[in-house]
Amino acid sequence: MNLGKNRSNFGIWMDKQKDIKKVELERASNLSSNTISKLCSNPEYRPKFSTVIKINQGLKKLGKNIDLNDFFC
Repeated sequence: MNLGKNRSNFGIWMDKQKDIKKVELERASNLSSNTISKLCSNPEYRPKFSTVIKINQGLKKLGKNIDLNDFFC
C-alpha cells in the first residue's frame, strides 16, 4: 500500500482509514492540501498547535476521536 513513499505515523494511520480521504480531512479541518500532505509524508514535520487543533476538530467532524499526542509529540 505504501509503494515506497515516506510516511509519518499520522500518514500510516490515515492510509489504514478506509472511510476518510485526505480531501475530506482538508475540508473538515479547513487546512490546505499541502499541510495535510506534509503531515502524512514528513515524519520530521512538527505542526503548530493551531494546526493540531484544526486536525482534531476535522477528525471529530468525520467521526474519529483519536489522541493526536500519539502522532505529533
